[in-house]
Amino acid sequence: MQRLPPTVAGMAVGLFGGSFDPPHLGHRLASLMAMRRARLDRVWWLVTPGNPLKDTGRLPSMAERMDNARQLARHPRMIVTDLEARLRTRYTIDLIRRLTRMRPNVRFVLVIGADNWATIHRWGDWREIVETVPVVVVDRPGASLKALNSPAARTFARYRIDASDAACIASLKPPAWVFLTGRRSPLSSTELRRNRRDTRTGTESPAAESAV
Repeated sequence: MQRLPPTVAGMAVGLFGGSFDPPHLGHRLASLMAMRRARLDRVWWLVTPGNPLKDTGRLPSMAERMDNARQLARHPRMIVTDLEARLRTRYTIDLIRRLTRMRPNVRFVLVIGADNWATIHRWGDWREIVETVPVVVVDRPGASLKALNSPAARTFARYRIDASDAACIASLKPPAWVFLTGRRSPLSSTELRRNRRDTRTGTESPAAESAV
C-alpha cells in the first residue's frame, strides 16, 4: 500500500493540487488563508504529474517541481507530496475516491483557487467531487466574478456557507463550499512561465514591462 503523509483520526486536511510550474507566493498565501480561516490541520501540496486539461510537454521534472515547492512552502503544516504520481491517479476525483477509502476518519477538504472553481465543471465527474468533500475556494485576482457566477457556483448555490462560518466547513457533510477573500498575490504560474520563456528568448513581456 502506498504511504500517505501522516494523519490522525479527525484531522482536517486540505488537498491543494497543481503542477506548481513554478510555485509562487499566491500558492503559499492561499494555503495560509485556508489553514487559518477553515481551521485546517494540514494542507497537502499535491504536485501533479500533469493537468489533463493542459499541455504538459514542457513540464519540468517532478523532482524539480517538488524541490521548488518545498523551498517555497517552508511550513510544518504544508506538506509537499507526489502522492498522485505514486497512486497513479490522473483525475482529481480518482484521488479523492482513493483517499477517502484509505483514510475514512480524516476530514479531507478540497482547496482551490477561484480561477479553478470557475472551470471545475470541465473536470471529470466534477459534481461527485463537490458531493464527496467540502470545498474551500480562495479568491484570485480577476477571477471573483467568474467564480461566483460559474456553473459550479450556480449548481451548488444553496450549499454555499458564509465566510464567517468557514471554520466549521471541514466538519460539514458535503456538498458544502465557502468563498474566501483576503490578501492576494497577482502572481500566476502561467505568467511566470511566459516571463521565463521571454527571458530565454531575449524579449520583454508586457507583464515585465508593467512591473517596472
